[in-house]
Amino acid sequence: MSPILAEFSRSIKGMDVTPLWEREAGAMSPGTKCVPQFWRYSDLRPSLMKSIELISKRDAERRVLVLENPSLRGTTYITNTLYAGLQVIAPGEIAPSHRHTPNALRFVLEGEGAYTSVDGERAVMHPGDFIVTPNWTWHDHGNLGTAPVVWLDGLDTPFGKMFGSMFREDLEQESQLVTREDGEALASFGSNMLPVDYVAEAAYTPILNYPYDRTREALARLTTAGRFNPAHGAKLRYVNPATGKYPFSTMAVFMQMLPAGFEGKSYRSTDGTVFVVVEGEGTFTIGGHRYEFGAHDIFVAPPWEAYNFSASSETVLFSYSDRAAQDALGFWKEELVTNV
Repeated sequence: MSPILAEFSRSIKGMDVTPLWEREAGAMSPGTKCVPQFWRYSDLRPSLMKSIELISKRDAERRVLVLENPSLRGTTYITNTLYAGLQVIAPGEIAPSHRHTPNALRFVLEGEGAYTSVDGERAVMHPGDFIVTPNWTWHDHGNLGTAPVVWLDGLDTPFGKMFGSMFREDLEQESQLVTREDGEALASFGSNMLPVDYVAEAAYTPILNYPYDRTREALARLTTAGRFNPAHGAKLRYVNPATGKYPFSTMAVFMQMLPAGFEGKSYRSTDGTVFVVVEGEGTFTIGGHRYEFGAHDIFVAPPWEAYNFSASSETVLFSYSDRAAQDALGFWKEELVTNV
């Protein structure tokens, strides 16, 4: 930079402007500062169970261990656009009813007897189920079983923060009034049919609970037919049955099956993705690191970071990402990668 140009840059510092020509090299390149990270469930579970002894549900409101990306310390985010946390609820407990701007999903890892109530309907939670909590809907959780229940919370909190539109409200009573039969939403919208007078007005799915047994059967049929993506194996995305679009306006949600012996090609996309191992064993390779995974392990693939899977046994992976928002905005890109 010439002395005259440098003097010009100094002269405008107090004007709250900055020269575009001095921007950081690579400012318009894909990827974020988010880094790959792997959490082994067997390491986290003892601490999660210990938290039951140390803090009550009433004091904690939600007893959660947040999975924070090492590159995003202090944010509580697992990627620049997503939140993830492991929540545990003990027998007889209730997590009080509230509502908030962010959309939330629950993916059940272990335990029976818990439920999530959403706007007057109770969704019973079983391992492998994907539960929907749309933004600004009243929701509470409870455990009617005899053992702790653990699930993964996934939220689009960073979107609300970015837009300055974070709101939250507590219900006066601990639990909302249940006004609909359990499973009513699934019965009405989950059989490839819609109520004749239904009009899709909301940007989120009307189904509250996507049961794992249905999802796994669909994946097994694809696997038997040999319909594999070279990177993902047999992979399906959850949809809003009324529109065919994603369950949320911001988050896409998926389930995939890798047959035993699967060796996936390297792949990358612009959506940061959180993976949860539902069942099976294998390896996840990313950024020069190779992680051996088992049931309930959790890992994250940052935007535009190449990764691949291999499976030593039949493996099922649940995942969610910000692809819904990127698709809507025309930002999303993907590619198979060679020489990684």
